[in-house]
Amino acid sequence: MIIKLIIEIIIGAIVGSIAGKIMDNRNSGFWKNAALGIVGGFVGGFIGNFIGIGGGVIGFFLSVAGACLVIWLFRKLK
Repeated sequence: MIIKLIIEIIIGAIVGSIAGKIMDNRNSGFWKNAALGIVGGFVGGFIGNFIGIGGGVIGFFLSVAGACLVIWLFRKLK
């Protein structure tokens, strides 16, 4: 259980870095992008589970999309 959570956090940090580059989020550092990516990964995973798809490559792309959404929302709220 704890190993799965650690792996999800690491993948979320990678997803946040990718989403930061896609969204041209240069003003934020790695750690902020990683945190937003972790949140976005959970958002993307939730959406994937809600519509009945997820896991593997599709889950990774959903996580990136969720992280992009979270970065966009963060910019709008800031």
